[in-house]
Amino acid sequence: MNTNTTRRDFLKASSAAALAAGFPAILSAAHAGDRLKIGFIGCGGRGSGAANQALRADPNVVLWAMGDAFEDKLQGSLENLKTIHGEKVDVPKERQFVGLDAYQKVIDSGVDVVLLTTPPAFRPQHFKAAVAAGKHCFLEKPMATDAAGVRSVMQTVEEAKRQNLGVVAGFCWRYHPAMRETFQRMADGAIGQVLANYNTYNTGTVDRYPKWNRANTPRDLEWQLRRWYYFTWLSGDHIVEQACHSLDKMAWVMGDKPPMKCLGHGGRQVRTGVDYGNIYDHFDIVYDYENGVRGFHASRQMNRTAANNTDTMFGTEGLCEINGSLKQFVIKDPKGNVKWRYSGDPADMYQVEHNEFFASIRAGKPINDGVRMATSTLLAVMGRMSAYTGQEITWEMALNSKESIVPEKLDWDMSLPVAPVAMPGLTPLV
Repeated sequence: MNTNTTRRDFLKASSAAALAAGFPAILSAAHAGDRLKIGFIGCGGRGSGAANQALRADPNVVLWAMGDAFEDKLQGSLENLKTIHGEKVDVPKERQFVGLDAYQKVIDSGVDVVLLTTPPAFRPQHFKAAVAAGKHCFLEKPMATDAAGVRSVMQTVEEAKRQNLGVVAGFCWRYHPAMRETFQRMADGAIGQVLANYNTYNTGTVDRYPKWNRANTPRDLEWQLRRWYYFTWLSGDHIVEQACHSLDKMAWVMGDKPPMKCLGHGGRQVRTGVDYGNIYDHFDIVYDYENGVRGFHASRQMNRTAANNTDTMFGTEGLCEINGSLKQFVIKDPKGNVKWRYSGDPADMYQVEHNEFFASIRAGKPINDGVRMATSTLLAVMGRMSAYTGQEITWEMALNSKESIVPEKLDWDMSLPVAPVAMPGLTPLV
């Protein structure tokens, strides 16, 4: 997609993605019984979890190469995975890659599948390189931290479809059995026409990486990478990095059709101090869809506040209430009487997504989550854009934004000033 991409073009791309399953199974002979070699890029906690699930997903896979910016992260993950999986972890020193170029070395090491689980700022670059090399990809959410990154991801998705490569996104609720049945029932008309969606991702303060701080990590880049969650260019802010799950479910119930516009606000009220970078601690966004349908999103990260992570869909013939944390999935009639409650298999959605990913590769019909994973990421990015600037943002404005917040070139000794905390009404819309 170029900078003149329109909403209509994006919807055409969405339709094309739905046909990906019908592409010729050109890789089935190569992978039907072969051992699949996995490359793992980004060895933090969620990434290590993804590697664990990938190794459990297929009996004939091996972890072949690992890469991270930091030696200690790689070694910690490697030892843990060896303890769990034994001989399925075959990563000698020569296939342990450390540094800013480690991703390319993993891709070039002879792997078949790559797990892209670094901070999301690097997702577009790593995804592009992996697909250019013909690798199947698992990408942890979100897919980018700005619109420029989303556009890059969309271009790479098209190339992945051309090569019939698997692209599975870490929007894990799409693989949750209860969510799947609940959303299918809504698609079949269980609550009538959807009128509104209200979703929340309210938690306590996320306090990550206490070991690393400005005082003991003097190099700008290392300090920001060590504490990546707190810098917008690296994480996208918590609405993009964490609450994107809630927005992905909103996109799901809306058939992955993008909204016309959004308007939101947010701020940084209790998250203070240099080591907490420049991200906000709360957001409230209203998304306007066609025919007057609206989506209401709230996310907050503050201690000693009410935790709430729920999704409520209101329709002409009832409503659906979801509390994933409590495993509650309920559909009610207009009077509030329960019409249906999920009582099936509580399977691990993280494992399911990898099971289905590897099974699709073996079958020569690789899953491609590409378009919807970009749509859901841009939903979060446009919400942040609106909150940061105080302006109403249309889908076209978000998709074609010239804002590019990820530095083009990185060097360990570079000067990398932290962008000021966004101020609505003062921060410009780019």
